[in-house]
Amino acid sequence: MENLFSYGTLREAGIQRAVFGRAVAGSPDAIVGFRLASVTITDPDAIETSGRAVHTILDPTGDDGDRIEGVVLRITEAELGLADIYEDVAYKRVRVRLLSGGEAWVYVRA
Repeated sequence: MENLFSYGTLREAGIQRAVFGRAVAGSPDAIVGFRLASVTITDPDAIETSGRAVHTILDPTGDDGDRIEGVVLRITEAELGLADIYEDVAYKRVRVRLLSGGEAWVYVRA
């Protein structure tokens, strides 16, 4: 199983069902050293799935005072690949340390 930290649309059950074929329970957690920004995505499939072209995105700041709340989704490796397909080219997937001490994948600005 893989940990995926979600701070945006992948927290929504409807989006999860569209991307993974199921709703995924999440555990609250946070990451530090990032800030939220807006991005206009261009992938028509992602826009159709989410119902909007403006999404949130993370920018690294390196500042421990910057904290992003979200949820950790426990998904399979295959589902992680489906999340990669869903995410627009504006995003890249990286590993981060969670506030709880664990690690997770997260999508940040490419």
